[in-house]
Amino acid sequence: MKRILALSLMFMFLLGMNACAQTPQEAPAAENPGHFNLETAAVTLNSGYEMPIMGLGTYSLSDEECYNSVTALLEAGGRLIDTAYMYHNEAAVGRAVRDSDVPREEIFVITKLYPSQFDDPEAAIQLALNTLDIGYIDMVLLHHPGDGDVEAYLAMEQAVADGKIHSIGLSNWYIEELKEFLPQVNITPALVQNEIHPYYQEPDVVPYIQELGITAQGWYPFGGRGHTSELLGDETISAIAESHGVTSAQVILRWNLQRGVVVIPGSSNPDHIRENLDLFGFELTDEEMAQIAALNRDEKYDWY
Repeated sequence: MKRILALSLMFMFLLGMNACAQTPQEAPAAENPGHFNLETAAVTLNSGYEMPIMGLGTYSLSDEECYNSVTALLEAGGRLIDTAYMYHNEAAVGRAVRDSDVPREEIFVITKLYPSQFDDPEAAIQLALNTLDIGYIDMVLLHHPGDGDVEAYLAMEQAVADGKIHSIGLSNWYIEELKEFLPQVNITPALVQNEIHPYYQEPDVVPYIQELGITAQGWYPFGGRGHTSELLGDETISAIAESHGVTSAQVILRWNLQRGVVVIPGSSNPDHIRENLDLFGFELTDEEMAQIAALNRDEKYDWY
């Protein structure tokens, strides 16, 4: 009996040693579902390229406003910028990147093709290249499903082969859309970008995307226009923010990062842009993550 007990204790000790010896990369996926490197604030995409895990969304930013916001982001150390053909500000993004002292290879620019462009995707890709005027494009997404989306994606695959685009992905694709779409293409998307915030958490979609080896990214992290004040003023989020000495916005963004979701909050305020990048001085507890998870209402605020 003593021998059995001793062997059991030894076995438990060895198990503990193996657990302690795990490297961060070997840690259970639940602890780092997006496989983020929190020391470098980046993620290695399935395309092999490294992308920052927090940046700036430029939706609704007009030309000069967009230029100033991107400039503020780059000056604050941010390196991820999200734009789109339908935002009508790609030229301003490109100008800010070119005018910056930051080396081009350190900056990650995402743009999107709109369904109205799917009938001639080669021309759409070339238009994006010309409008941004920053050499290659780090990532191009299809803005949302539409007629000809598979053909448009295949054209993006060719642009990858030609060195015009580094990575490709999708925006506003969910489980059923992905199940139908993915068997028809050759390159697995590096990114799927969807509306994600505490009131619309996509608790099934996000893990599904991640299990495919695809990085998840959230737009409207604060709920979007008309909903931001309610979300930032939520009692649960505000209490968590107060306990950490941070803002509600920072809590929401940190919640995303701990779920493995890349964040691209939009802002034209340099102070807010800097604040949105300052997410590593605190960490949400499991209990706090659960409290935010309980806020989900499945309330989607845009039609995509």
